[in-house]
Amino acid sequence: MALEKINSPEDIKRLSKDELKVLAGDVREALLSRLTKIGGHVGPNFGMVEVIIALHYVFNSPKDKFVFDVSHQCYPHKILTGRKEGFLNPDKFSEISGYTNQDESVHDFFKVGHTSTSISLATGLAKARDLKGDNENIVAIIGDGSLSGGEAYEGLNNISEQGTNMIIIVNDNDMSIAENHGGLYKTLKELRETEGKSPNNLFKALGLDYIYVKDGHNIDELIKVFESVKDIDHPIVLHIHTIKGKGLPFAEENKEPWHYNAPFDPATGKIKIDTPDDEEAYSDLTGEYLLEKMKKDPALVAISSGTPTVMGFNAKRRAEAGKQFVDVGIAEEHAVALASGIAANGGKPVYGVYSTFVQRTYDQLSQDLCINNNPAVILVFVGGLTGMNDVTHLGYFDEQVIGNIPNMVYLSPTGKEEYFAMLDWAIEYKEHPVAIRVPLNGVVSTGEEIKPDFSELNKYVIKEAGSDVAIIGLGDFYHLGKEVKELLKENGIDATLINPRFITGIDEEVLEKLKENHGLVITLESAVLDGGFGEKVTRFYGTSNMKVMNFGAKKEFTDRVPAEEILRRNNLTKEQIAEKVLKVLGK
Repeated sequence: MALEKINSPEDIKRLSKDELKVLAGDVREALLSRLTKIGGHVGPNFGMVEVIIALHYVFNSPKDKFVFDVSHQCYPHKILTGRKEGFLNPDKFSEISGYTNQDESVHDFFKVGHTSTSISLATGLAKARDLKGDNENIVAIIGDGSLSGGEAYEGLNNISEQGTNMIIIVNDNDMSIAENHGGLYKTLKELRETEGKSPNNLFKALGLDYIYVKDGHNIDELIKVFESVKDIDHPIVLHIHTIKGKGLPFAEENKEPWHYNAPFDPATGKIKIDTPDDEEAYSDLTGEYLLEKMKKDPALVAISSGTPTVMGFNAKRRAEAGKQFVDVGIAEEHAVALASGIAANGGKPVYGVYSTFVQRTYDQLSQDLCINNNPAVILVFVGGLTGMNDVTHLGYFDEQVIGNIPNMVYLSPTGKEEYFAMLDWAIEYKEHPVAIRVPLNGVVSTGEEIKPDFSELNKYVIKEAGSDVAIIGLGDFYHLGKEVKELLKENGIDATLINPRFITGIDEEVLEKLKENHGLVITLESAVLDGGFGEKVTRFYGTSNMKVMNFGAKKEFTDRVPAEEILRRNNLTKEQIAEKVLKVLGK
């Protein structure tokens, strides 16, 4: 094994060219060691092995600085920069994150998990270098899918004017997470087919130098090209064609599902986690629902920003939807503005997005959508404390991002029937834009028939009337509220249980009425407390004698903290909540 000799990039430089090729195989085996056991980003990392080996062979990290876009392709870099045990030794897996992290290694410079940022970040490094009079190489590594994001163009435009050393590696595997969309990809296709000779060259049009590399898995050719641009005195794009999933046949053949996957069998690709065939998921149910509705309503259109399966639009459904499905690429800002424009002209847009990515488009939510009060629908998936847990992918800030913008109606259903009633209503509602926080705690079905009419805004539903204590459980945490109610009942307290449904406002009538026979109101939300739902209730009672307790998370960035620990840390188990309530009541 050549990898046995590698503890830092300096060790790579001592290998022969033949040993470098052996090293590529070793790195892929190390990737399999980790990915087959805990899952992760498969295709992007397998496709970049040779490029990253050649980079470390030619350049001098960490003096020369590599900035990875999204970090989906940084695993080989980590393996070669002293962190291979985080891939080979299961006891060390938790020590290494799935994204670049400067707290792990001097070879990383940013915590990066969102897309289209590498060129801008690298441009900043280059500017600081020039101001100090230093001379290191700055290398930005960005995939073709990430080029669909507007920030990538902003960075390209700026570094072109800056006119200084920067090497931009465009890893072109003709894929985003799913297939690429947009005019840019016609240009990249022409460049691939002409081996970089097409006059239709976006990069040259922006004033950048350009080299095309036909085979991004030929280490000898990569080394030759990297040596030719090392210490260059101006920005240059190295357009490198690679194969996503290279070396793993099932990942090469089925690129979309193998962008990221759960633990799997290395020989067959069979996923090791068994899920019941009849287990429902909101993503799939949403795609099925929207597709059926599209067949009856030609004005309905589903929008994705590079993650179509989050709203259930797999390849089959995308094909069936045709022009009624739009993937804008990884461009959340454009997705929201597009939705606003569609709604302004009589269409019915439904934009599905992960909570962690919706924060990228705050300005468009406010300026393009809500100021214009256009009736678009936004479905926010995996929003809450128990979803994604990498520091770059946290999903518990969306309440603040969306919930405090004027004109926005932000709904938080408690289960399946309520969710689809809200979605059905929102698509036809014309007064305001509507966002829906899709439940995160699995598909909970009560069988209750819910009328699809939420036009009386901010109207709460008292589900179980009681006295002394009122529990207002928002969305997923309504069910936690039910559990707390049962514990309190064991202690002689028959609490009122309320489903507020709306994140964006309070029901003053219900809150006022609670004063008659309640002394304590508790709010439960699967989000950060600061600026959240509970504070709205607390503010209402500010000058009264009503006591209020807000339960949610404190404002902080956490990294890879298990859901159970997040809940325990923030006193969000049913036992902790009941204990605190009883203490306030003096019991």
